[in-house]
Amino acid sequence: MNEIIKALYARKSVRVFSEEEISKEDKESILGAALQAPSAGCQLLYTILDITDPDKKEKLADLCDHQPLIAKAKMVLVFCADCRKWLSFYEEAGLSPRKPGTGDLLLAVEDAVIAAQNAVTAAESLGIGSCYIGDVMENAEEMKTLLGLPEYVYPACMLVFGYPVQQQKERKKPERFAVSDIVCENSYQDKNGRQIREMFSGKTGQQEYDKWMEAFWKRKYESDFSNEMNRSMEVYLKDFQE
Repeated sequence: MNEIIKALYARKSVRVFSEEEISKEDKESILGAALQAPSAGCQLLYTILDITDPDKKEKLADLCDHQPLIAKAKMVLVFCADCRKWLSFYEEAGLSPRKPGTGDLLLAVEDAVIAAQNAVTAAESLGIGSCYIGDVMENAEEMKTLLGLPEYVYPACMLVFGYPVQQQKERKKPERFAVSDIVCENSYQDKNGRQIREMFSGKTGQQEYDKWMEAFWKRKYESDFSNEMNRSMEVYLKDFQE
């Protein structure tokens, strides 16, 4: 296993940061690495918001399901799927571009998230921890105002960065499923009950599968934040459907 693959296996989300600041040079390296990510047609269909205003960080912490680690992070980046800027490029050339559709949005989300993962990997190589914040998709109306998002621009994901405290370095990384559990050859294959329970064997602690899954279902899939993300997505999609 080479050093890059070892690093990918070792990397885990960091939610408690030390007081050590991220240097300007390291920050520029992380941002530069993000821009080197694969991109559809090399369009870079995203805009990265570098959140340095402490008040905005506090507001983001509140809007994103009340997570204080956002305000305490040493670097906060919001990766926006941007279907707007190329309209300006086309119009500058005297062209009349069509309105972006949901396909354009999904392509831009792909670009944004790939760039974000490049930033994560670059930070990890510098000893800087990170954590994805999917809740940036919540509270669409307030998020649009706070981040000054115009139409056709959508906050695909947020990343917070900082140096991990010792407890976070030592914390065990959650175990992943086996490759055979996730990879299907040539076509999608549903799993039967026996296969599903085998997937989760040893991953539910002291609880039996049914009880563990019910608790997880309530905490994640049926949660208030999940419902709010779906509602907010409908708000953002109006730009692409009207």
